[in-house]
Amino acid sequence: MGKAARDQSARDRIKAQREAERKQEQRKRMTTIATVVVVALAAVGAGWWYSIQSGQSEETTTALAPITVQSDGSVVMAKAGVDKPVLDVYEDFQCPICAELDRTSGPTVKNLAAEGKVKVVYHPITIFGEGVVRDNSVRAGAAARCVPDGRQWMAYHDKLFEEQPPETVEGFKTDELVEWGKEAGVTAPGFEQCVTSQQHAKAHADYSNAQIESAQIQGTPTLKLNGTALGNEAFNPSQLRQAILDAAK
Repeated sequence: MGKAARDQSARDRIKAQREAERKQEQRKRMTTIATVVVVALAAVGAGWWYSIQSGQSEETTTALAPITVQSDGSVVMAKAGVDKPVLDVYEDFQCPICAELDRTSGPTVKNLAAEGKVKVVYHPITIFGEGVVRDNSVRAGAAARCVPDGRQWMAYHDKLFEEQPPETVEGFKTDELVEWGKEAGVTAPGFEQCVTSQQHAKAHADYSNAQIESAQIQGTPTLKLNGTALGNEAFNPSQLRQAILDAAK
């Protein structure tokens, strides 16, 4: 075999090896996606998708209730004097169903708080145990803690769900998190440095672990109304509104 033929043969082998590696990686990704979907469905309940499809999202009011970022990383949204009922929202910025819940039922939650019908407590946590999804989630959760202003925090919160990356790739990179903060109107001094240094990564991870244990969170999203976990009605805006109004009586 001549040199040209040997070189061509070597190139063909390398090409074939790379193609095999590409297909193997693709199979791994599909397996990961399938596993995540199964786990998510098991955590939320098989009826969640029907609830999303059958419910109509509300238009978000522009008159948001006051929003206060707490020192522990939780965020309270409520009109003055409203302390019940309490809706606890446990969510993970990397969780696809959390993003869908925020899109579908998030406006209802905000509107009811603005109407003085409920006190909402957001708990951004990391539910994933390892891998790229956990890393992505921690970066986003830590970045959200860099926003001390309540209304700006909410705008950033919504932006993070809007820009949520696929679970199979590295996302929520610090430069992206900084840019999205600017787009969301974050003006906090030191925001960029806080995000890029991941200043609050450990605090976010510690808070997540504490909440998962104390509130017995088995999956996200989890909504608790006066301490009782809601089911599929959490994904149906009209049913969620009625459940909160009933609890407010």
